[in-house]
Amino acid sequence: MHLAYPAVLSALLFCTGLYGVLARRNAILVLMSVELMLNAVNLNLVAFDVWLSKAARETLHSGQALTLFTIAIAAAEIGIGLAIVLSVYRNRGTSDIDRLRDTAEGRGEDGPDGDTPAAEKAEATA
Repeated sequence: MHLAYPAVLSALLFCTGLYGVLARRNAILVLMSVELMLNAVNLNLVAFDVWLSKAARETLHSGQALTLFTIAIAAAEIGIGLAIVLSVYRNRGTSDIDRLRDTAEGRGEDGPDGDTPAAEKAEATA
C-alpha cells in the first residue's frame, strides 16, 4: 500500500476534527472532535512508521510505541475533560460553550460588564 492513502485519510480526519472544534458549541462534541484529531495523528504515526521500517529494515517500530502513549494520554484527557464538563453542567445547567463564562469576568455586584458607571459609584458612596 502506498503512503499516500493513509496520509490523505489522516488529513481528512484531521480536517473534520478541526471543523468540529471550530464550529460546534457543545462541549462534549468539541471533546469528540479533539479525539478525532488525535486519532488522525495516530494514523499518521503508524503509517509513517510502517513506511520507514520497510525502507530502513528496522524492527524498532517507535511510531507505534508513540501511538500507544498518545492513546493513553488521550484517554486520560477525555476522562478529565468529561469530568469537568459534567461538573460545569451540574453547576450551570448547560454545556454550551458560548453561554459559559468565567466567573472572573464580572458577574457580581458590578453588573454584566464588570464595570459600574462612575455616577453609580458616587451615589453608592454618598
